[in-house]
Amino acid sequence: MIFISPSKGKMSFEEMMQDILNYINGLPSSSYKIVVGTDSQVRKETCLVTAVIVHRKGKGARFFYHKKIQRKIKSLRQKIFYETSLSLELGAKITNFLAQSGLDQLSLEIHIDVGCQGETRELIREVVGMVTGSGFAAKIKPDSFAASSVADRYSK
Repeated sequence: MIFISPSKGKMSFEEMMQDILNYINGLPSSSYKIVVGTDSQVRKETCLVTAVIVHRKGKGARFFYHKKIQRKIKSLRQKIFYETSLSLELGAKITNFLAQSGLDQLSLEIHIDVGCQGETRELIREVVGMVTGSGFAAKIKPDSFAASSVADRYSK
């Protein structure tokens, strides 16, 4: 799995996680949060982008993204559930890496590309339940910036 850092280019999962650890260890007195969110654009194919953001609260952030091209997903419901499952899968992988690095107290949020406006509002309860049932905090629009801003920008 290849991730892209806007400032450092292509990285493996392990290189991305090492960069995140270096960022956290650079100012250990700060408070940190890791956020994962996925968005997609459907044309002839479906382009899915999963963003990973490490937020140094009050002092900026770094982000990485992974892009995946998939066959066309026609159903909005299927697309939202697939986006959420990709975020959960990566969130679990990041959580395991952090636990092995002694940072298991670091909070991880999953940002879901659904909101109270539009067609996705009927899916909110199900996907939020899916995320919280997996042990993560869930955020929806307008608070789901990882999915609705960062991932959305790179999926176009």
